[in-house]
Amino acid sequence: MKKFFTIASLLALTLSACSKEAAKSEQEGKGQVTISCVAETTVADTRANISCTTPAAEDFALEIEGVGHTYSEEYTSIAEFNADNYLHFGSYKATVVAGDIAEEGFNKPAFVGNEEFVVEARKDVNVEITASIANAIVKVETTENFERYFEGGHTLTLTTAAGNEFPVTAQSDLLFIAPANFTISGTATKQAAQSGKEGAVVELAYDATEVAAQTLYTVKFDVAEAGSATLTITLNETLVESIEIDQELNDNAQ
Repeated sequence: MKKFFTIASLLALTLSACSKEAAKSEQEGKGQVTISCVAETTVADTRANISCTTPAAEDFALEIEGVGHTYSEEYTSIAEFNADNYLHFGSYKATVVAGDIAEEGFNKPAFVGNEEFVVEARKDVNVEITASIANAIVKVETTENFERYFEGGHTLTLTTAAGNEFPVTAQSDLLFIAPANFTISGTATKQAAQSGKEGAVVELAYDATEVAAQTLYTVKFDVAEAGSATLTITLNETLVESIEIDQELNDNAQ
């Protein structure tokens, strides 16, 4: 009986030692990873700053994928990952997302960012991710000259590629949409003639193509003093296109 207990004790010690050795070996193959994120509100190229609601770090969902090996995990927040943040050694890519790009609207930005990193065994690594605006941003404006000429008023509507419509007649907040084509359409009414005749109604339309993410499009409607209507499109105050609207707008042409 004594011999039995001795063998049992030796077996237990052996199993315990193997278990500890396996745990040690498992831990030695991992590194501690801490992920942080900041929301960037500047637009590409021009570096103009966009005024919008920015998400806090805890608002970002996180996905981690292996680079060169099979691994994929999703987390509802960065904090969820950081609470248990050990990964096996290897290369990874972290992607953070806040907001939904399909939920187009005024002051509804979506942010996306990613960063690749390498985990080494028994070493700590801090991964800092910059999340940029994933939408295209649109601002529709009319000049004072336009307002004076179309004394009868005007209406403008922006329609996105998804079919969502937004009133932009007197837009104050920036409009965040999916980076796809959009259309601006509406009407403008000229001032009434001295004879009492109602002012002519002019159809206005513009189609924007090749719309990119993280880019501000300021679409400005203007009427030249010479009597022609010109649609000017600017990207952060830089003229990128000038289109003559096919309408005779001077009074003599009525």
